[in-house]
Amino acid sequence: MPAIRAVIVDDSAIVRKHLGDLLTAGGIEVVATAQDPLFAWPKIQTLRPDVIVLDVEMPRMDGISFLRKVMAEQPTPVVMCSTLTQAGCETTLQALATGAVSFVTKPKMGLKDFLEDSSNGLVDAVRAASRANLRAIARPAVAASQGARPATPPPSIGALAETTDRVVAIGVSTGGVQSIEVVLQGLPRNAPGVMIVQHMPERFTASLAARLNAMFDLDIVEAKDGDRVINGRVLIAPGGKHMRLKRSGAQYLAEVVDGPLINRHRPSVDVLFRSVAQHAGRNAIGIVMTGMGDDGARGLKEMRDAGAITGAQDEASSVVYGMPHEALRMGGARDVVALRDIASWILQASRDPSGSRAKAAAH
Repeated sequence: MPAIRAVIVDDSAIVRKHLGDLLTAGGIEVVATAQDPLFAWPKIQTLRPDVIVLDVEMPRMDGISFLRKVMAEQPTPVVMCSTLTQAGCETTLQALATGAVSFVTKPKMGLKDFLEDSSNGLVDAVRAASRANLRAIARPAVAASQGARPATPPPSIGALAETTDRVVAIGVSTGGVQSIEVVLQGLPRNAPGVMIVQHMPERFTASLAARLNAMFDLDIVEAKDGDRVINGRVLIAPGGKHMRLKRSGAQYLAEVVDGPLINRHRPSVDVLFRSVAQHAGRNAIGIVMTGMGDDGARGLKEMRDAGAITGAQDEASSVVYGMPHEALRMGGARDVVALRDIASWILQASRDPSGSRAKAAAH
């Protein structure tokens, strides 16, 4: 297999050197480095790398503006490598929504140790990005670069059953930010309660929830222990915590807990899905979306075995077809659904407990 070819864009010469050494040691060929986007652009046009490792705060052009240019003119998988600050949280979320495949956080304190640590996640992130589906990355990213706003959510396809709450559980990882936006823009105000596990570290999930809440006509929040799962509300698992579903009488509640890494993640999709299988059973809908690895595949199988309607995002619309593929391979996903159809699939499943119409709408 030919080596993955990467370009590093960062205004710090020390950072460029250490990141380059890490990638080289990991078997990735660093074909060029640049101190800012204006120096980087002609190199990227000529060399056409497999992956770009991109800083955010740089002179002459910031990383977000450059990302928009790359996605519009020469779509290339991008891994953001930025400093973890409160302002940086929102900036990184903007990058993911614009088309970056993933990110590696660069701390303010202990930067030297981070740069010399081969387990800091950069090599894995670049390898995953090199396998990303460019079609799935470029389409929403170009729309974002042109200032597109989410479409007005369509009207409800009909009143939901008043006697039985439905719980929608979504698991997503690499490429998830813009994919979640596509799903949420298709859900009306009275959509069934949604619980989302998006693989993200602490502090990023609060910014993600706030950003999405400002974009859509839904109540979108970072989950807190005891939050109700109700129509029109979207709960996002907090980074660094697991989120589970529990039942109190006729009410569904979120349970936010500490715990060990599951499938190398906290929050873990499997933790959510298994609790949904236990406490909601046939009253649940679950789907695994774009992401690397197999987190959620076993939990989705438990949901399906408990009578839930289950699905996996299709390969063509997935940025990384790891988690959905494993969900299908393990028998957890009954339906295969394109990203653009997931919202309607959820709504149809919520109105039809047998799932026959949802199945007919899926691939």
